[in-house]
Amino acid sequence: MHNFLKASILAAAGILAACGGGGGSSGTTNESYSITLRAAKSQLPLNVGNQPAVIGAFGAYTTTLYVEARKGSNPIPGGEDVFGCNLTGGLDSGALYYLDGKEEHQDTNKNPLAYRSVTLGANAGGSSFHFHSGNQIGTARVTCSVTDPRDGQVRTASVDIAVGGGSGGKPASVRSTAQAPGFLGSRDNIGNLRNNVGIQAFLMDDANQPVPNPSSSNLQVSIRPFGAYAGAKLISGNQSGSVLQVGTLGGIGTFSLSSGPASGVILLELITDRFDNNIANGIQDAVSSLVAVSVLDGVATTPLTFAATALTVPNTLPFATVLQATGGVAPYSWSIIGTLPPGLTLNNSGVISGTPLAAPGVYTVVATVTDAIGGQVTRNVTLTVTGALPLDPFVFVINGCSANVNTACVLPNAIKGSSYLYAFSGSGGDPAEAITWDFQLLPAWLTSATTGNTGFISGTPPTCGVSAFLVTATRGTSVVTRQVSIEVVGDAAAVPPVTCP
Repeated sequence: MHNFLKASILAAAGILAACGGGGGSSGTTNESYSITLRAAKSQLPLNVGNQPAVIGAFGAYTTTLYVEARKGSNPIPGGEDVFGCNLTGGLDSGALYYLDGKEEHQDTNKNPLAYRSVTLGANAGGSSFHFHSGNQIGTARVTCSVTDPRDGQVRTASVDIAVGGGSGGKPASVRSTAQAPGFLGSRDNIGNLRNNVGIQAFLMDDANQPVPNPSSSNLQVSIRPFGAYAGAKLISGNQSGSVLQVGTLGGIGTFSLSSGPASGVILLELITDRFDNNIANGIQDAVSSLVAVSVLDGVATTPLTFAATALTVPNTLPFATVLQATGGVAPYSWSIIGTLPPGLTLNNSGVISGTPLAAPGVYTVVATVTDAIGGQVTRNVTLTVTGALPLDPFVFVINGCSANVNTACVLPNAIKGSSYLYAFSGSGGDPAEAITWDFQLLPAWLTSATTGNTGFISGTPPTCGVSAFLVTATRGTSVVTRQVSIEVVGDAAAVPPVTCP
């Protein structure tokens, strides 16, 4: 932020009053100064994308403020640096801008500069400037002042601008970070490595803002039975064990992890409840994450090592494992080149987790582990997905047609001169939505109709031959169009026989 207030305005700002128009002490003249301040918009959306300050139709995050001063009932005389305006609250939620195109109010790339305070000249007793919202929810208070030159009294006016809101304050994500150096020594290590480390979890809402402080515990942390979990425990206040529940302050929950006798990896699961930001009354809509913490017997003097890994992954079942490296200097970070089976992800601490929904088969990715001093090892990770991929219940199809959309649906033959009726049905898609039918390019002898979710065609063919047309079925947002064909043939069993040329 830059502050261009002159010395006289800075001195005046020290005695700014609180919210309200036309504050300050009374003057000694009959026509004292008064000041008003108003904002074109008193509410602005949260600027999560850090969009630049602009005015006009695309200035969704910017509002214009108008300041005006009068001497009695008349505008005060014009002049330079008449008004001093500054943010007296909510600085984290936005900033002031001139947006006047002047070079002194722009950076070298001609982007407008943000200010905590601005000075403005008066033209016909008034002036204008701008407030632009930031990425933190809050209420900003803007105060402007003018000094009556005859008695030296300072008049002030303020407006409040609300930034953000509407996210509901319910957890949307949970992540964590461990106290440096980010790893643990095993409980009985002889290298004097710390065997307890502080961990903080961050609970953020839909707008990536810290969740409100809860009335009860809103974070559950547990040690999963994996790796070096035996003997490890979580600690928070009077709680100690493999599971604990804590409350957050400013969206941050703090606890510590103590290691057991074994080295390896401890896998923690963090869960919060999006339903009501409260896990003490049960978890109804879980939001969770996994974090792996390395446990060492000593500072490694051996090279970083990571062996090629083969994993078997059952389809449609929840899955979690941790890639493990040895040597080097922990903590380790992980990345991959390639694509994991759909439904699985790898996080920075080496946890592969998720519920696979993938075609059965072998998937290979290239994984790289990097230790704390930049050493790297790259190896293949092979994942074999077993079990059939279930049919997607939301795939909408026309019954009786093959899966190949390039192949016409062949309906039962029609007999020349005889009545013909066929009913179309569909399956899949959203069962709450009705199916509608549309038929195009029907031959002259066929007519169409719809009853409920069923489409009908009927008629009496006068001649033999093959008739082709199109049928379109729609269910909600799902639309299927297929080519359909009917062959009209004779009937040798009829009396007299019906023949075709």
